[in-house]
Amino acid sequence: MEHKEIRGKRVILREQKAEDAKFFAYWFNQPLVMFQCGFTEPTNEKEEIKYIYKKHKSEDSVWFTVTDLDGTVIGETGLLRMFPAWRCTDLTIIIPDPEKQHKGYGTEAIRLILDMAFNEYEMNRVSIGVVGLNTDALEFYKKIGFRQEGIQEQGYYYNGEYSDFVMMRILREEWEN
Repeated sequence: MEHKEIRGKRVILREQKAEDAKFFAYWFNQPLVMFQCGFTEPTNEKEEIKYIYKKHKSEDSVWFTVTDLDGTVIGETGLLRMFPAWRCTDLTIIIPDPEKQHKGYGTEAIRLILDMAFNEYEMNRVSIGVVGLNTDALEFYKKIGFRQEGIQEQGYYYNGEYSDFVMMRILREEWEN
């Protein structure tokens, strides 16, 4: 299934384009974003273009750039490691600019992508891994309906510090209720 664009009330999920690379290269090099997302190496526009055209085009994933209704890039989201035989997938989302957070963009983007996962791709389970020290993200995913199901103790290492890695998931039946 190919999607060029999915429109919500506050956000648009659209196909990723080369011109998005500048946004991602800037934000994905910010220390806080690198920590929260587990990025271990700096990036640049050329690398981000490779992700957009090669790594994000695999058969087991679907990626979108998240924009506001004016078309301004505010992040990315997607489903990866989709395994239809088990009806499981992982979710990814990042709204890296603190000025764009807490405005409902991430909530709507996740609702759109979960709707796609459960209804179009017929997944039963969507999971996400979260750095334990990223307490804002943990609370955000709980608000959406994700439940914690496990902890990889000290499973994450960044900048000389260990953190737990928290595994969360939402099931189709929880999403539909």
